[in-house]
Amino acid sequence: MGFPTKVQLIKRKASEQWYINFPSALAQAMEFSRGETVEWLIEDKSLLALRRPEAPPTVLKKTLPASSTSSSNSGAAPRRSAPGGASTSAPKPSP
Repeated sequence: MGFPTKVQLIKRKASEQWYINFPSALAQAMEFSRGETVEWLIEDKSLLALRRPEAPPTVLKKTLPASSTSSSNSGAAPRRSAPGGASTSAPKPSP
């Protein structure tokens, strides 16, 4: 979901200042602090990225799932597909 925002320009005698304000909902969701320093990065003329050098820690950490000891194929050799679709698992004994 995007947050449409107007770009503002204030012209002074010797300079000009451009402003882009964050909607309050976005700033609160990102947990910005007053006076926090951020860095703007230009990806291309349609994408401007904002980097936070000192962002707060994430609440949810991404971790790899633990291996299950109740797996039905535990200890079995992995089945790989060889060129032509043939199985490369161990050969079956002939009768």
